[in-house]
Amino acid sequence: MPAPPNHLRDHIEIIAKHEEEFLAGRTTSERIGDWFGRFIGSLGFIVTHAVVFSGWILVNTLPMKAMHHFDPLPFSLLDSIVALEAIFLASFIVMRQSRLSRRSDEREHLILQVLLLAEKEITAVLNLQKRMAQRSGLTDLVGDAEIAQLSQQTSIDEMAQTIRETLPAE
Repeated sequence: MPAPPNHLRDHIEIIAKHEEEFLAGRTTSERIGDWFGRFIGSLGFIVTHAVVFSGWILVNTLPMKAMHHFDPLPFSLLDSIVALEAIFLASFIVMRQSRLSRRSDEREHLILQVLLLAEKEITAVLNLQKRMAQRSGLTDLVGDAEIAQLSQQTSIDEMAQTIRETLPAE
């Protein structure tokens, strides 16, 4: 596969740098939570539980003279351990989701800033092109209603208010 053009490579490197900075800025508890979150979502976690639970059930149900059944049916100790584990697992998952949501919010803010900048730049380019068309005598382009509308400054506040008024309330 050919290498991407330089400008794309530059953008990829900037995005990678931002991701690395975000990951490096995590607290120790966030790093631990992320590790648990990754492990909880892995096949290794499922296999480990299948092996442990199968072993627990076998040890406590099969008749063995050498081993005492430490948690006989209905496995109340296993039930308690699984319930505690569920509390911790839910906490780790919520912590991870919260951090990922925070990162997503940061990305959305960055995207909004880039889009606002692009809108300003495009408006400036349209205005410049209108002036060039006017000087060149291209009156049909200068008087075009759509170009005139697009070359006006866009009020983000008005647009946001219109969206709030137009969208149905939850």
